[in-house]
Amino acid sequence: MFAVRPKPPAAGPVQAHTPSDSARFGRVAEDGTVFVKEGEGERAVGSYPGATDEEALQYFARKYDELYAAADLLTQRAALPEVTSKDLAEGLTGLRTHIGEANVVGDLAALTALVDGVESQITSKRESESAARAAAKAEALTVREDLVAQAEAIAGQPVERIQWKTSSATMRALLDSWKEQQRTGARLDKDVEAALWQRFSRARNSFDKARRTHFAELETTRTAARSSKEKLVKEAQALATSKDWAATAGAFKRLMDQWRQAGRASRAEDDALWEQFKAAQDSFFAAKDAVVAAEDEEYRANHEVKLGLLAEAEKLLPVQDLEATKAALRVIQDKWDAAGKVPRADIDRTEKGMRRVEAAVREADEKKWRRTNPEVTARAQSLATQLEASLAKVEAELAQAQAKGNSTKIADLTAKLEAQRSWLEQARGGLSDIG
Repeated sequence: MFAVRPKPPAAGPVQAHTPSDSARFGRVAEDGTVFVKEGEGERAVGSYPGATDEEALQYFARKYDELYAAADLLTQRAALPEVTSKDLAEGLTGLRTHIGEANVVGDLAALTALVDGVESQITSKRESESAARAAAKAEALTVREDLVAQAEAIAGQPVERIQWKTSSATMRALLDSWKEQQRTGARLDKDVEAALWQRFSRARNSFDKARRTHFAELETTRTAARSSKEKLVKEAQALATSKDWAATAGAFKRLMDQWRQAGRASRAEDDALWEQFKAAQDSFFAAKDAVVAAEDEEYRANHEVKLGLLAEAEKLLPVQDLEATKAALRVIQDKWDAAGKVPRADIDRTEKGMRRVEAAVREADEKKWRRTNPEVTARAQSLATQLEASLAKVEAELAQAQAKGNSTKIADLTAKLEAQRSWLEQARGGLSDIG
């Protein structure tokens, strides 16, 4: 692209070119030497043997135009954001080398100004790049610190609260993000990056150690749970064919409680053991339910009998003639016992109905006994007699106090009299209840 040093062209016809305006900055001496204006003076740039003066000037002017075009292209590249200051500096260094060695005819001051402008653009671009690098470095530092903080937060969780699957996936994602930052992010200072990596690595190692410990303990626990549940399955299978319905049902309940307390084996093992346990349990209860269903069908007629007896018993209430009611209830109770069992679903409701009738009769009997008990009557009568005597004494004292006009004693005795009258009324009411 650039001519290192123009050599005299070979003799021959000169090719036609568009005349360059740069030729006006040079001249040709009588001996054929071509000069270019430089500042206040001029300097020789060469000669073109066998050519006219104009042809010689145009030859060296075109060399100048080539250099100027290269400088102008570099100026345009400097305006592009994707072109770095390093690339521009390398291009400028090459251009200056060619300008320094070139013998050309043209506006050397304009060329120098153009090149100096490129130098200024390079300086500005370097400053922008430096600021961008600093911003990118600060952002990269923030990103790395955030990755470290997240890793430390995961590692710092209480072991009993860690969601291992989620936390492990997050920790892997953080490591991938760290590697991506190393590949594509801005480079940090070596000591800063090393310190952050140590913290990040320490958090990962701490989490991994806790995870390994957790799953080792979990495996031990699962092994123990599996062993316990295997024993429970064997016990359940041994009970599955038992016909001792009540005792075996209780045994299965205890086995179920032990199953819940045994902990969990691995999911697959736990599910398989549960299927075996449940199959044994279902087998027993299915047989038991079949027997109960047959019994219930057999006891359904007994239920109808007891419903009729309950209706008879309920007609005895309210109790009018206690002795007659008690006698009638005894007859019904004998028939009730003779009627036999009723279906399980009807036991509670049927028995409660009879218990209500029996309780009402028993209460009436107890009430009568309280009324006719001589000791109770004597105590009630004695209390009433004592209160009557005390009341008469207080009335006499009150009359004396009133005669003497002792207001304080009158007030005390009046209050005492009212209280004892109230007690006497209650005692007489008790006697009335007793009859």
